[in-house]
Amino acid sequence: MGEREEYVDKMKGKIEEWNHDLAKLEAKAKEADAEMREKYDQQIKELREQRNEAEERLRKVQEASEDSWKKFREGMESAWDDMVKAFRDASDRFR
Repeated sequence: MGEREEYVDKMKGKIEEWNHDLAKLEAKAKEADAEMREKYDQQIKELREQRNEAEERLRKVQEASEDSWKKFREGMESAWDDMVKAFRDASDRFR
């Protein structure tokens, strides 16, 4: 397996983790009162948008030529960092 394929597999695994974390937040939102549910829903919406962006960047990595895929990898790493920060902020906010 080449470097790109390994990277794509790794990122797919991370996206699956994000989906799992989103599901946890959604479950907490369902249990929250109306005011908190609104805050959860807004945060979940933002996290989904970031996840969708990461999925799009991953698709570009997969489709890119051998010479240019590393450029897309940098964008993917940036999206990952943003997502980690957003989940950390959401977890801290809703504790």
